[in-house]
Amino acid sequence: MRLGILKEPEGENRVAIVPNSVKKLKKNGFKVYVESGAGILSNYSDELYSNQGAIVSKREDVLSCELLITIRLLKKIELRKGMMLACVADPFRQPEMIQVCMDLGVTLFSMDMIPRRLSRAQSMDVNSSQDNLAGYKAVLLGASYVPKGIPMMTTSAGTIRPAKVVIMGSGVAGLQAIATAKRLGAIVYASDVRKSAAEQIESVGGRFIEVDGMDDFEDESGYAKPLTPEFIQKVNSTVCQVAADADIIVTTARIFGRPAPITVPKSAISTFKSGAVVVDMNADVGGNCELTIPGKIITSDNGVIIVGTSNLPGTVANSASMLYSNNLTNFIISIFENGKIQLSEDDDILVGAPEGSDFYISGMGGVLICNNGQIHPKQSKLGGLIK
Repeated sequence: MRLGILKEPEGENRVAIVPNSVKKLKKNGFKVYVESGAGILSNYSDELYSNQGAIVSKREDVLSCELLITIRLLKKIELRKGMMLACVADPFRQPEMIQVCMDLGVTLFSMDMIPRRLSRAQSMDVNSSQDNLAGYKAVLLGASYVPKGIPMMTTSAGTIRPAKVVIMGSGVAGLQAIATAKRLGAIVYASDVRKSAAEQIESVGGRFIEVDGMDDFEDESGYAKPLTPEFIQKVNSTVCQVAADADIIVTTARIFGRPAPITVPKSAISTFKSGAVVVDMNADVGGNCELTIPGKIITSDNGVIIVGTSNLPGTVANSASMLYSNNLTNFIISIFENGKIQLSEDDDILVGAPEGSDFYISGMGGVLICNNGQIHPKQSKLGGLIK
């Protein structure tokens, strides 16, 4: 089977498959085609792909492959009838494009819906691999903009106190952010709405910010559930009070398929000290900070720097591409047998294990969304968005 790797659209520095994965794919029966220049922005040259046995070609040739592996969903004009595509489709935010895929009979593997709690799926979990790097980079961005040193320094001219860092949320990205800030020498505080988070936060060197009345707001897939407006206000107030004298605040709250919740309202920014830096990890989906401008770095009236850099994994493209490539290679090989992609309703990676989940697989029109729900051939949560 011919497998194609395309150059991503402008603004995306990552590449879906790196040269080291080509050899493994070829060994498992794939003939790998790569668009010329696909890996340049992540420091993987055409020569590196050729050395591993890939065929470097024009985009038109690569688009004709039976299976395409990308990061972003293709443009409408590039989708074709009966093709197979594995990518981060973000279906709840792009229902119109999912409808196009359904109409064309595209077999679409939406990697952002892989069931993260299944042990067999962990090596295929693109959300975790990319969020991990995003959390790391968020702290580095904060450190680069804050006008002071991070670790404690004792010098003949005086002692510099360690920076105070507050991480709002402790999922994969949050835990890496906590660990990174701790390694830099900061005093780190962190919050979350999941009961299990306190022990995890402390295990990587953070201090847990407890909110009165906290319950376990975690769904079957490991994501945070939507919160009531009252509890959101309570969490915001408690954590923002702790953050009032912080040097760096990193926001990580993300609800799958929904806009990012506001965890740092405009009123809280006015209480933060001048020179503090807010790094909003969810600028691309609305932002956790009310003042965030996606893709921009701004300064509030009282001197707080708000970093709205989008696509943080793309800022460490070499490492992010390598991890994404491993995720996709593991996934594709797991469903490839006898020269064909094998789709089975008994495969818990495709169907998902937890019952009662909000997510689904849709077999309508030949579209397959890989997630952690049940098979609903005619009705699904996403199906309700598609006319």
